[in-house]
Amino acid sequence: MRRRIALAAGGAAVLTASLISAALAPVAQASPGLIAAMQRDLGLTAGQASARLTQEMTASRVMPAAQRAAGAAFGGAWFDPARGKLVVGVTDPAAAAAVRQAGAEPTPVAVSAARLDAAKAEIDMSAKTEPAPAAVSGWRADPRSGSVVVAVRPGAHGSDVEEFLVRARKSGPVTVVTAPKAEPFAAGTVGGDPYYINGNTRCSIGFSVHGGFVSAGHCGGTGSSVVGWDGSAMGNFAGSSFPGNDYAFIRIGNGWWTAPVVLGWGTVSDALVRGSWVAPVGTSVCRSGSTTHWHCGTVLGHNETVNYSQGAVHQMTRTNVCAEPGDSGGSFITGDQAQGVTSGGWGNCGSGGETWFQPVNEILQNYGLSLVTA
Repeated sequence: MRRRIALAAGGAAVLTASLISAALAPVAQASPGLIAAMQRDLGLTAGQASARLTQEMTASRVMPAAQRAAGAAFGGAWFDPARGKLVVGVTDPAAAAAVRQAGAEPTPVAVSAARLDAAKAEIDMSAKTEPAPAAVSGWRADPRSGSVVVAVRPGAHGSDVEEFLVRARKSGPVTVVTAPKAEPFAAGTVGGDPYYINGNTRCSIGFSVHGGFVSAGHCGGTGSSVVGWDGSAMGNFAGSSFPGNDYAFIRIGNGWWTAPVVLGWGTVSDALVRGSWVAPVGTSVCRSGSTTHWHCGTVLGHNETVNYSQGAVHQMTRTNVCAEPGDSGGSFITGDQAQGVTSGGWGNCGSGGETWFQPVNEILQNYGLSLVTA
């Protein structure tokens, strides 16, 4: 059988990027539908959305070199929409010139990214032996505050929370904020264009890889059978990890085939996937899922730990894109660059919320996979 997709011809119908010489800035060409989605969800004009896509594409490509330029003084990086540039924190002013030469804007920070990452890793390790209480929503290294930010449910109190915070503060500087509890976005069987696991759970395809596709681990365990939107057999979960991680590889057969496409659901033209450059914090990002279809927002943080009811999941990326049950496993994409698969969050697409995704490059590396690209 063949999947119902429309492969748009040419660069005008889908978001594309021209990887030209390093001396020239890449230019993003976006479909009118994608620009409209960014206008709706990010409050931008058409011109602002188009300009931002090009700026973000440049920031994504500048980030590795800027981090190397900062060296041991690297204090994290994020995209600043007001400046239209990648901003890199530096703990040593002497590194500023090299960062600026690499194409980023340096700014002083008090704590290095390495120190913050080590503090967060220590909390992660502690939580493996003594799990975080349910009232703790998650934790992340935040270079702009120079601390590990621990999120707890609004109104949460109790000795278990206080004991967790005492342990966390032993690792390094900690800031406590309130945030709703995130949960995975899986759902029971409903209509749409999904895939189904063992006949009773609906999730969304993430990205095509050679041999199948990747999605969320909480959708099904290794060996679980999968059928497509039309009820025909697709294949099985060849690998799955949840909690700890939230990713899976589904190996397909039975006449199904792979395509380098993210569905636009009529909101935008179907987007071609051309790679998986990592989008910096502050970059716009869009999500496609079988329940709420296409929505956009901003990358809020990398390498966060989310404390679901089923257990903590590490190395997640936080966004303010909305999602709902059944969107699990679906695609997060910036421009034509795959970012990750939808894991879970809080809120909905009526009132808003936050959603986390598992970065796709980690999934590819873990299973030895490669993206199907245009």
